[in-house]
Parts: sequence; C-alpha cells; structure tokens
Amino acid sequence: MRIVIDPGADEPPYAQIRDAVAGQARDGMLPAGTRLPAVRALAGELGLAVNTVARAYRELEQAGLVETRGRHGTVVTARAAGASAEATRLAGQYATATRAHGVPPEQALDLARAALGL
Repeated sequence: MRIVIDPGADEPPYAQIRDAVAGQARDGMLPAGTRLPAVRALAGELGLAVNTVARAYRELEQAGLVETRGRHGTVVTARAAGASAEATRLAGQYATATRAHGVPPEQALDLARAALGL
C-alpha cells in the first residue's frame, strides 16, 4: 500500500488516506482480504497523529470498505474491491462540493444517508 500525504492539499490528511485506500482497493492494488497496516504503524510512517489515521480507518469501516477484526487487524472487504469507479468518482465530487460550501463532514454524511434512505 502506498500513500503520499500532500500537506498543501485542500483535503485533510485523514481524507487523503481514506481516498487512497478506497482507490487502491477499487483498482485492485488492495484485493479483498488484504490487511492494512496498524493505525500506529501507518501514523508513524506518514508522520501523522494516530487519531488522523484512526479517523480514516473509521470512515472506511463506516462505508463498508474495510473491516476491523480486533487483534487480526483491519482488512479490505469484498465490497471495497468491487466498488463502482463511477460511484467512487461521484462520492468524491460530493465530498469536494460539500467542503466547498462549508458543510461539516458529519452533516454531509447525514445528508448522504438521508438521500440514500438510510
């Protein structure tokens, strides 16, 4: 798994991690069942706070793209590996648009859930 954080990007580091993992899973670079690095290990490797990586993993898990298995770590789900490229692109556009309009992330997620009838 290769993740590069751009400190000058408009997107916060946790979102860059989330998007990188989701993209690599979608592109087949991280097949279903692939174990992700431990939160602390990835945080150290990227020079980020543990909570930053934990948030990215939490959002990936909430989206069903990874599954945490306790001591066995966090693994990529089959859903992530088969995610539609178009759906991923549209989700990225939605995230960019809501950030541009100053919508807080939790509110943007609530809006998306409501639109999906969840």
